[in-house]
Amino acid sequence: MEQMEKLRVLLPHWIEHNRGHAEECGKWSSFAHDAGEETVAAYLESAIAAMNQVSELLDKALLAAGGKMPEHEHHHHHHH
Repeated sequence: MEQMEKLRVLLPHWIEHNRGHAEECGKWSSFAHDAGEETVAAYLESAIAAMNQVSELLDKALLAAGGKMPEHEHHHHHHH
């Protein structure tokens, strides 16, 4: 697979993974807020905003690279 094609396969996974982290972080921010830990909640909210910005940049990179590759049938491993 050519490198740009590989990137077009990887980017959607990174975007999904990043959005999942932002969602999970939001749950913990709510927990921290409910526990009276406003400083912790504020830092988590700032981190979520940064993660959302990263997702937007990754979306733009994917679009600039030619968009998501058509579905492929081979199996691949996710590296975290």
